[in-house]
Amino acid sequence: MSIISMTCPRCRKGKLFVTPYRVSTAYQMLEACPHCSQSYQPEPGFYYGAMFVSYILSAWLFLGIGLTLVFGFSWSILPTLLTVLIVTVLLHNYLFRISRSIWIHLFVKFDSKYE
Repeated sequence: MSIISMTCPRCRKGKLFVTPYRVSTAYQMLEACPHCSQSYQPEPGFYYGAMFVSYILSAWLFLGIGLTLVFGFSWSILPTLLTVLIVTVLLHNYLFRISRSIWIHLFVKFDSKYE
């Protein structure tokens, strides 16, 4: 659940990203958790792997949308591509953030002493 809420993987209380959400601060992560001091930048280049997570999430999502529109609703290619493009623009920042959240949660484990 802390992956979806984008909170610290160790204490599950501190936020990963600058809040409140604004388009200008969509990509800004905090340096460390304000509650347990877990570093959100454990090493240089740590989040390169999150690009693969983002690719997997977006590929399955957009492929599912496209195939559903073409085969389920008999849409032609152009409206399907435009719809997928619009969904891509709308979900880009969320997919970026959730991918980073998934990536750091794979490497930093929950510690109950911070509850």
